[in-house]
Amino acid sequence: MKLLLTAFDPFGGEKINPALEAVKRVQDKIGDLEIVKLEVPTVFYKSIDTVTNAIEKEHPDVVLCIGQAGGRFDITPERVAININDARIPDNEGNQPLSGPIFEDGENAYFSSLPIKAMVAEIRKADIPASVSNSAGTFVCNHLMYGVLYTIAKKYPSMCGGFMHVPFITSQVVNRPTNTPSLSLDTIVKGIEAACKAIAENTEDIVAIEGHTH
Repeated sequence: MKLLLTAFDPFGGEKINPALEAVKRVQDKIGDLEIVKLEVPTVFYKSIDTVTNAIEKEHPDVVLCIGQAGGRFDITPERVAININDARIPDNEGNQPLSGPIFEDGENAYFSSLPIKAMVAEIRKADIPASVSNSAGTFVCNHLMYGVLYTIAKKYPSMCGGFMHVPFITSQVVNRPTNTPSLSLDTIVKGIEAACKAIAENTEDIVAIEGHTH
């Protein structure tokens, strides 16, 4: 089984992106899972093109995209991507689309086809906090997740795909308020590897309570 593992470059004034730094350190093979890594520009549409080109080249069985969600306490597989661009800040090329669809011919939303609850369980088994997220935002993370799932739906029905957010790493919160959450880079690497293991071992998701009341 081959997994395409992607991560964004730094954005929003940050010098590093914990997603990219962690993905660089993830093992190239986990069990029978071969992992191909890809750096993605934090740019609307260029990010989708970069990943879809890699899909065409590598023919992976699974695509897992990783992004930074500063302010979150845990590692969060995303449940759904919505068909909207609504950027609070400009991307890395100055684009700031507001309230428009990603693809006119796309569904209103696409759900992850990864075993997100099994991923959460495996990450927790590694003593790392994790939970299912029901919002990937409306910036380039949601944009890429939607674009990947749109591409899979249109062209690669046997492929699985999804997105997972990781928190800041410790060095990013030194000059932020003292209660800003973070995880160590080693912990994030371990969490991503646990998620990949869960993907390799679960063709269907597990039944578990991971919903939220608000």
